[in-house]
Amino acid sequence: MVADKRKILRQVAEIYDWLDEQLHSNLEQAGRCEACGKCCDFEAFGHRLFITSPELIYLAENLAGESLLQMQTSRCPYNQSGKCTIYEYRFTGCRIFCCRGDADFQSRLSETAISRLKTICVEFDIPYLYMPLNIALDGQRHY
Repeated sequence: MVADKRKILRQVAEIYDWLDEQLHSNLEQAGRCEACGKCCDFEAFGHRLFITSPELIYLAENLAGESLLQMQTSRCPYNQSGKCTIYEYRFTGCRIFCCRGDADFQSRLSETAISRLKTICVEFDIPYLYMPLNIALDGQRHY
């Protein structure tokens, strides 16, 4: 499983790199994030962040042994003092969503990324879960 986990982590990182490249190559459609953190308060912003099982594995592994933080409020627990403390390891939805971005562009990126994340699950026989962040973090599933 250790070799498989390294492959899973590498493939998730490749998806994140691809997303970042797409966003930087399409700045007008991606929108300009001003890092205000408003979208990190899901209830106040009126949306939910969904993540997949490979993304949860990736985050848990990159926390270097620290436990996942549970959501105590509607705000992402990794947004502290207005800053993302896991920015380098942030989820697909966090990478893609910008309140000033083009919704169709974001949707196309999301569909492609989710498809690629599902492929990881199939390849490594991981249960595919697409769940709200609060459930993922509170469930503490690491696979």
